[in-house]
Formats: sequence, structure tokens, C-alpha cells
Amino acid sequence: MAIFRCSKCAHLREVGSDYIGKAVKCPKCEQVNRVHDTLIFIKSLIHKHIELSRELKGIREVASDETYENKLFSDIDIHNTNALSEARNLEPILQWFEGRNIQAHINPGAADTTGFFDEISLLMGNQFSVLNVVSNQIKYVQNKGYDNVKIDLSKKTRQEIQQITSFCKALYDYSFVAKYFYDKKGGLVRLTLQKAAKVRDFFNGIWMEWFALIKLLELFSEHKIAPCCTRSLNISFSDGRSNELDLFVLTEKNIPICIECKTGEFRQDIDKYLSLRKQLKLDKSQFVLCVFGLSDEQALGMTSMYDLTFVSETSLASHIQTLL
Repeated sequence: MAIFRCSKCAHLREVGSDYIGKAVKCPKCEQVNRVHDTLIFIKSLIHKHIELSRELKGIREVASDETYENKLFSDIDIHNTNALSEARNLEPILQWFEGRNIQAHINPGAADTTGFFDEISLLMGNQFSVLNVVSNQIKYVQNKGYDNVKIDLSKKTRQEIQQITSFCKALYDYSFVAKYFYDKKGGLVRLTLQKAAKVRDFFNGIWMEWFALIKLLELFSEHKIAPCCTRSLNISFSDGRSNELDLFVLTEKNIPICIECKTGEFRQDIDKYLSLRKQLKLDKSQFVLCVFGLSDEQALGMTSMYDLTFVSETSLASHIQTLL
């Protein structure tokens, strides 16, 4: 037997096998259609059903991923998670660079907050004007190859002394230093440094990347949004040039944001960052230079002078929020 089905009015009827392949008019609407072999027609319907089922499954998986992402920044402890190290967070970033013929090398553990790097970096960044004397002295001493740090508190206010000693105690509690002693009478804090490479790198500037990452995670969590982000990303261009990006973010609208963290002398690197922004083909607002200790007036002035966006540690989150 054969099947006649009208593509216009959906009229369906069974006809004799001698009509297979013939074009006939629909008895209801007169639309011309071909008659199909019943077996072939059924197989075609089954194939379409399978394809539709696959599409529906894909939609469910996307919905599941969206549910996961929304849950990612609303239900987890951002200070104690390795969720950012999972493939579903990193794969969109890799694809973004691949689409621009840029090779990206990601260290998944760079955004693992299960350690204490994030907690200490927040203390350092949120109280930067006071605690930078500690981080600068640690960096100076360890780069000289020494282990013992002395911090003079004799000219500090009572509040500054409380902040510095509390911070140094936290360094000891979290094992960032091997020893901590506060000589209250002499007005000195004495620290014995750890020699572990990760701790040395942290005080050499990695702490700023951690601070920026956690500030963004706090922002994302507050607004229940789930961009993809990672830290310490190495990229290589087709011409052989390579760079390290301190922080890279892809928003939910697939808008890329690159954040570079600096303190102290940064002006000599402005040309380098201008060139990098052009290579990445990012808008001015999407390439952010976060300079710790920068005043609002300085940030505004330099942003107007250069094709880069300058922010401080206090204005970073508010600028990123304008891009989300």
C-alpha cells in the first residue's frame, strides 16, 4: 500500500501501491502532492522524530547548564570552591581565543579558591593604604633573599597599628609566614617568611590578581549572574608574541573583559597595554588597568588620555558592573 499526505491541508489517506511516486491532487484542497511508499514514509517520520528528540535533549542540557551557572554564583561559597576550574567555565574562554587565532593556555587551579590566597588578598586590597607597607616590605626582603622582616610601627596611629598587627597575625594563622612576633614596647613587628614558591609569587604581585578575581565573584554572586572567568591566562599570537593576562572574563552576553593589575610604577607599561588591547581587538572599556592606590582623579584623567580604562582597587567592581 501507499500513503497520500497533503503538505497544505494535512489530509491523509491510504491508496493503492500503483500510485507510488505519482503526483496527484488532494481531494480536499487540490494541492498537488506525490504519493509515498508506506514503509519509506514511516521511516522518514521515525527519522524526523529522532532528530527532534535530539534537539529537545540539547535544549534541556542547555537549560540544565544555565541552571547550574545560576546556581554557581548563588549557592556556593565563592571563598571555598573549585567550580571555576571546571571545563564548562573554561571552555567558552578557550573558544573565544581560538576564534581569533590566539592560543590560550589555562591553569585551572589559578581560580581555585579552596586555599587562603583569596582571604589574605581581600585583606590586603581592602586596606591597601595601610597594609601596603607590609606587603612592600615582605616583597623587598624576599627578593633580597632574606627570611626575616621588620616593620616599624613607631610612627603609625593607634588604628593603623591595630590593622597591621591584626593582618600580620592573619598571615601567621593562614601560614603565609612561619613566625610572627609583635614587640609592643619597641614598636616592631617581626615576621619570618615562608620559602614556598606560591607564597613568594603571591607577595610579588599575584595577590592583586586574587583580589580582583574575588571582587568580581562577589559582584557576580550579588547579581546572580555567571560569567566565565579565570586568572593568570597565557596567550600566544600567530606572530609568535606572547602575553600573560592577569584576569579574563566573558560576560553572559559573551563580552570579553581583560583586567591587568598594577601597583607602584606602572606608567612604563602603558604602551605595552595599548598594543595588547589592539591585538585582542577590545574596546577601551573592556581593557581595564587596575592600579592599586590610584586616586579617582588620576584614574579619570588617564582614562581620558589613553585608549585604556584606568580604575583603582575601590572602583574596579563598579566599572565591571557597567559592562555586564
